[in-house]
Amino acid sequence: MPIGFGTIVQRLKTRPQFQAVLAGLTLSRTAHFALHCCALEAPMAAPHNPDLSALFPVQGVWLGAMVPKRWAKRSVTRNAIKRQIYNVSADFEPLLSERAHVVRLRASFDRVQFVSATSDVLKTAVRVELQQLFSRVSPQSGA
Repeated sequence: MPIGFGTIVQRLKTRPQFQAVLAGLTLSRTAHFALHCCALEAPMAAPHNPDLSALFPVQGVWLGAMVPKRWAKRSVTRNAIKRQIYNVSADFEPLLSERAHVVRLRASFDRVQFVSATSDVLKTAVRVELQQLFSRVSPQSGA
């Protein structure tokens, strides 16, 4: 998927990739989301770390979306949130450094307020919060 300045954002696909990123830093948080990241190469002084070059064979920006059933019961809601994560991240891709990133849903959206999983109200709320999440990441933070 070409994004931004002709770069390709790689998507996380395997459980070990997600686990490696979640073990890294938390860059920013909002009421419902957290943004995690990790370097693509393990430091030499940490031999107990997994071989990250095997997990992330291509240098660049890696991105994964984690929307657990615990916080979004219906699959249509989980898929709508994931689509919003990937769409909003495309706008902020130039700010993200060549690392692996995971956007994780960490709290549920109120089903009383957001009755429909695909309502414009829910999509707007998710989009605004994701924009806040990514805008809190500065290039100096090692994103």
